[in-house]
Amino acid sequence: MLMNMKELLEVAQKNQFAVPAFNIGSGQILAAVVQSAEKMQCPVILAIHPDELSFLGDSFIESCIAEANATKVPMVIHLDHGGSFEQVMRAIQCGFTSVMIDGSHLSYEDNIAITKKVVGAAQPIHVSVEAELGTIGTTGTSAEGGASKIIYTDPKLAKDFVAKTGVDTLAVAIGTAHGIYPKGMKPKLRLDLLKEIRNVVAVPLVLHGGSSNADEEIAESVKIGISKINISSDVKAAYYKKVREVLKDNDGWYEPNAIYPPCIAAAREVIEFKMNLFNAVDKVKLYK
Repeated sequence: MLMNMKELLEVAQKNQFAVPAFNIGSGQILAAVVQSAEKMQCPVILAIHPDELSFLGDSFIESCIAEANATKVPMVIHLDHGGSFEQVMRAIQCGFTSVMIDGSHLSYEDNIAITKKVVGAAQPIHVSVEAELGTIGTTGTSAEGGASKIIYTDPKLAKDFVAKTGVDTLAVAIGTAHGIYPKGMKPKLRLDLLKEIRNVVAVPLVLHGGSSNADEEIAESVKIGISKINISSDVKAAYYKKVREVLKDNDGWYEPNAIYPPCIAAAREVIEFKMNLFNAVDKVKLYK
């Protein structure tokens, strides 16, 4: 069941769970997410970064749309970290039902301007818009990038930003970073800051860089009011670890239908763990 982000997250926000947004970097990861979503009866967001879209090609989105339309599980096809108006428009033309315009690296005024421009183009055709205020850190292990220094989201600016732009969802910076945290780098979420933002911002809140953070903190962030959590590195790490193991143990294998099933299963273990952590299991019934 294909829908936009606003429709999907209104239910999540009302019922205090977070919808997982899994980055879909290949057809095998798409299969893993869809299979787990149906098994766990969990709504999901098929997130695709512009770099992933360039690699997969526009026609891949037709596969995502077909998968979403073939199931009763609510699904959104979302552009993750769109860096320009042109990237956003490409995604909309491909059939994405939600887009993110990431102007967090711009000045506050320029972030508002580019976000308003995207909102004006997307919302009239039923495409939801996510924006980001503050900066997500980087571990140096993710293609999604990030800032070398985290700038935490200011609650007062967040309230003003939402009012001036009309965005459907807001990604907030409370201490996360993209990628897998290296040894010695310990993430810490500013849950106190999240509470302040939640008290003044009405739209659903988004947490980026959700891989490798402490499970207790992630679960608490959902209780406070996070409605969407992005997961990319954890799933891909599990998937490709298994790929390496399969190829090492079976020298000479070359058939995809032999190599990839155990790798999909490894990805699904992580996917289904996150679904439970986000309190999103068995929530499909809330959309009927």
